[in-house]
Amino acid sequence: MLRLPRSMRIFASTRWTDFRRDVDGLVRVVREDFGKDPCSGDLFCFFNCDRDRVKLLVWDRNGFWILSKRLERGRFEALGKRAPVIEIGREELVMILAGIDTRTSRFRRQFVRDVRMTPRAAADARSEGVAQ
Repeated sequence: MLRLPRSMRIFASTRWTDFRRDVDGLVRVVREDFGKDPCSGDLFCFFNCDRDRVKLLVWDRNGFWILSKRLERGRFEALGKRAPVIEIGREELVMILAGIDTRTSRFRRQFVRDVRMTPRAAADARSEGVAQ
């Protein structure tokens, strides 16, 4: 299971990447093609031309991590050609890595993706009045 903090942004390349590249080659791709800072703590995702391998590059305080996965059968989902680089959510990355087709999956109608709890002023005033 891959755990990613909420503060981490995930950028995925929609174009294939030459997997002979090492850390320095992928850092160069992030700087030149993505236009991003590879030391920002964001996660960068690369696929090979057959889409059966993926590399994840992330900076961790004092060095780079490369996580790699090779499928024995099948392919990873194509992300489309909307742009050379797209930002995806943590859930979408986990689904792609697990082999779930994100185009056919959908959220249920009653499901709320992002809930922010804030106290209501009226409820607070009532609870203070009852306590006195």
